[in-house]
Amino acid sequence: MSDEELKQLQRDIQILKDIEAVKRVKYAYFRCIDTANLGELAELLHPNIHAKLVGGTYSIEFNSRDDYVEMIANSFNSEFIGQHNGHHPEIDILSETEAKGTWYLTDIAIDFRRKVTTTGSSLYTDKYLKTDGKWQIVDTEYHRIYEIVADTPERPPLTAHYLAEHGRKDLTYTVTEVFKKA
Repeated sequence: MSDEELKQLQRDIQILKDIEAVKRVKYAYFRCIDTANLGELAELLHPNIHAKLVGGTYSIEFNSRDDYVEMIANSFNSEFIGQHNGHHPEIDILSETEAKGTWYLTDIAIDFRRKVTTTGSSLYTDKYLKTDGKWQIVDTEYHRIYEIVADTPERPPLTAHYLAEHGRKDLTYTVTEVFKKA
């Protein structure tokens, strides 16, 4: 194998390692949201993250990690259940420190305070930066493919409810207020 072929092989291996690292960031992102793991979530997000979330009746935007994490803390609270599954990743490594990705999301969210259940799917488009050897989400945006919001007048008979114990109990604001601001 020539030196040039060896260097190309090393670059290709690094690209594959970076693609896997970016996937792990987004997989952890979904897990951290659904479990209100705000500390780990903050580590996955660049301090200057831009986030735009567009649903059937809302469009909200954030320009800092602190604001975005605060929204998650108030949304994924002790009176909420969320399940977000990100799949079919399409990751492109643009440089040693930049990547972009498209993810297909399917989700369900039950908000006991608002007495609604939301189900749907979205396409996420993300940009990632590698800083100090660690990939972070620097830009994330989703647009709904479909969204169904249905009344849930009664609390389902839960036998487990993780956020009841680990989610925020005293809300700074409600999700409804966030969506009304949008």
